[in-house]
Amino acid sequence: MIALYGVAAAALVLSVVADRRKTMKALGVTFKKLRRILPGYLHLLILLSFVLLVSDSLIVKLLSASNLWYGLASALGIGSLTMIPGFISYPLAGVLVEQGVPTMVVAGFVTSLMMVGMITFPVERAYFGVRMALMRNGVALFIALVISVVMGIAYGEWS
Repeated sequence: MIALYGVAAAALVLSVVADRRKTMKALGVTFKKLRRILPGYLHLLILLSFVLLVSDSLIVKLLSASNLWYGLASALGIGSLTMIPGFISYPLAGVLVEQGVPTMVVAGFVTSLMMVGMITFPVERAYFGVRMALMRNGVALFIALVISVVMGIAYGEWS
């Protein structure tokens, strides 16, 4: 990550050397756009921090319910409301499987974590509009459900 910052800083210096006026104009436009989208992202970070307060044991309890469909519905719901990056969600999936959560449910959880974004809905709505944001999230939720069922069939958890 530090290397990327170094490359970006070097590119900025080269841009200033090449044409200082254009670079300053571009930076001005960049900061205006940042000021415009920053409230939405701050809102997103605040919501995300509240969602992450939910304990791991509660998630395992909800996902490993005795009824497979209740567990899957819980997984899709929790995954849709939460936003966790892949480098955290994949090890979490391994932990869930080790604790006895069915693979079908874990697949639904991880897939909806990565594809459905109800917590990012305000930002999506601002950029894409309500209809497109709802359509994208609905299709993503449907795909997560299909992937879960296919995984359940593949692992013999659902027939």
